Amino acid sequence: MKNHPLYSRRSLLKLLGTSAASAPFVSSNLFAQETTKPLRHASFGAGGMAWSDLTQIAECKNVEIVAICDVDLTQTVDARKQFPNARIYQDWRELLDKEANNIDSVNVSTPDHMHAPIGMRAMQMGKHVYGQKPLAHNLHEVRQMTELASKSKVVTQMGIQIHSSAYYRIAARLIQDHAIGKIKEVHSWSSKTWGDPSARPDVSDPVPAEFNWDLWLGVRSERPFIGGEYYHPGNWRKRLDFGTGTLGDMGCHIMDPVFEGLGLGGPVSVRSEGPAPNQWNWAIDSKVIYTFDGTPMTEGKSLQVTWYDGAARPPAEVIALLEGKEFPDQGSIFIGTDGVILLPHPSLPELFPKEKFKGYQLPRVKGLNHWEQFVEACRGNGETTASFAYAGPLTEAILLGGVASRFPQTTLAWNYRDLKFDLAEANPFVREDYRNGW
Repeated sequence: MKNHPLYSRRSLLKLLGTSAASAPFVSSNLFAQETTKPLRHASFGAGGMAWSDLTQIAECKNVEIVAICDVDLTQTVDARKQFPNARIYQDWRELLDKEANNIDSVNVSTPDHMHAPIGMRAMQMGKHVYGQKPLAHNLHEVRQMTELASKSKVVTQMGIQIHSSAYYRIAARLIQDHAIGKIKEVHSWSSKTWGDPSARPDVSDPVPAEFNWDLWLGVRSERPFIGGEYYHPGNWRKRLDFGTGTLGDMGCHIMDPVFEGLGLGGPVSVRSEGPAPNQWNWAIDSKVIYTFDGTPMTEGKSLQVTWYDGAARPPAEVIALLEGKEFPDQGSIFIGTDGVILLPHPSLPELFPKEKFKGYQLPRVKGLNHWEQFVEACRGNGETTASFAYAGPLTEAILLGGVASRFPQTTLAWNYRDLKFDLAEANPFVREDYRNGW
């Protein structure tokens, strides 16, 4: 593939390989827009979660959808109907080149491996960014995005929309109000199975006519296209090079109220006690144990948070604390010195033991519109609640579990400041190279 005039491999590697404090950016001077002027918006992605983000943002007051990009033009059929004046692109770089003076904000709702290349470039151009979770595909990318967002002062919001719901806001309030005392331990889980223990099929299938496989691969190395939905449109989540497994996909949602409620920082260590990924795909049935420094909401000087996915579950004695209640498919259990909170994903929290909390009234906390927060903040009205300043450290913690899964039964000490493990073999997984031409 020929180098794009503005986005060569050298420029992208430079952007992601240097400190964001030294990365240049172009100010858009849009930080306090008048509400009478439309927010001019572009979407990277047109189907799946991108369609949800696009339509939710479009429903906000005085938003103009200017451009939409998707490497699979079949995904743009509904977008063309609903937004007939929007210009359609297949190449994200071309959209940013041609629409640089026509857009104020973007949503990056692509497969995980393209979050950082697109989001970084948009922020460098001074565009406000709504970025889907996880913030990026690897730890280095996440840190660079967090730092650049701070420097460029653009508005950012990660797509963890339940963060703004009454469900999660009430749960965080309960923890911070010490409704169950100090927190001793947390267990979080998802029954989803974004993994695959099998080998990659040794086949090369025809690429569909309106799908640009090279653009879909983006910064990843060339390889044959495999049909049957092996990669596209959703199973990329299972693949090491493109997704981040169940933990990366759902952990940013489910562990969000754990971070928010407890005020956690970066973990000091992480340990996987589940299966390792194979050469191509993430594993399923994971168990990952995080250790964090304690906070004013925790009982001790450290806190253990354990993640489970697939068929893995918390131990029987933890489930027994729910007094026979049907175990949710996804959620968290907070064990405190004076009780237990069950937070199903997504639903209202419940307190146990039931007899002790009989008649207890949950705090009155209003839910917010996650997308509207972003739109209004772009106009200078208020702030987002899941900016990259918050979402970056959350995502880093989640992605640490993916690295740990490659080294089962090994406790990895983590240096948050230097993005470095004590195990030398783990450090190459902190960042990834981009292919030539990107």
